[in-house]
Amino acid sequence: MKLEEIIEAIRVGRVRITDHAYEEAQEDNLSFDEIFFSLFQGEIIEKYPEDRPYPSCLIYGNTSLGEPVHSVWAYNRVNRWAVLITVYRPDPQRWINWRERR
Repeated sequence: MKLEEIIEAIRVGRVRITDHAYEEAQEDNLSFDEIFFSLFQGEIIEKYPEDRPYPSCLIYGNTSLGEPVHSVWAYNRVNRWAVLITVYRPDPQRWINWRERR
């Protein structure tokens, strides 16, 4: 899975957002504009190739205000849809430089 594939899916409107992601975004006061912005300039920090039904990955990026965001995305290579599984503001007690788990 490549970050560019997820970005392209979002740009052309092939994106699904899980109920869980909606709830987590609301809980962390994150707009989808902020989430997408963080993804567009973000980086994959963990890959989960065995996830089902589609491989997924954890992406770290920043909002336009420089605030860190983690989002987990799955990608279906057959129909080229991206799925936002969850999103959150990472806890500094659990992450080193927002990229590495403590």
